[in-house]
Amino acid sequence: MSAMNPKAPTPAPVLKSVTVRASAAHAFDVFTLGLDSWWPRTHHIGKSPMKTALIEPQAGGRCYSEQEDGTECEWGRVLVWEPPRRFVMAWQINPDWTYQPDLAKSSEVEVRFTPQPDGSTRVDLEHRHFERHGAGGEAMRKSVDSSGGWGDLLGLYAERAANAKEARS
Repeated sequence: MSAMNPKAPTPAPVLKSVTVRASAAHAFDVFTLGLDSWWPRTHHIGKSPMKTALIEPQAGGRCYSEQEDGTECEWGRVLVWEPPRRFVMAWQINPDWTYQPDLAKSSEVEVRFTPQPDGSTRVDLEHRHFERHGAGGEAMRKSVDSSGGWGDLLGLYAERAANAKEARS
């Protein structure tokens, strides 16, 4: 089915949640500003090994990695920046794991941080709009929803957020 076919079904979003033993502000900061502290070095689209994973903290900011060979590799764009409640980023990665410069052909990842009565934070991740990837959209959806995808990544993130010292009280 073609991405231009209006009768083609829209792929379901990938939904993942985790509860973090930390405040919403801390949870937000570890996910965004602290991305490099938990993101696996194996998960990148750069030409050489990844050195650092970064998200620029503002709407319009880049999501990118610095590679060991000194190059930078963009892989996303911050669309919404609302600390400590939520942020949305364009997932500018093609189904063949290369950079997609066109935002209209990129899926989106929204992450919401909801304080819980016990002081923890529920983190809800929604990766959506796989149809924008065209013919490879369903393959991208299956990939980020499988082993090594968002479920496992949220586990790594939750462990780091729970163990990292909170800067704020």
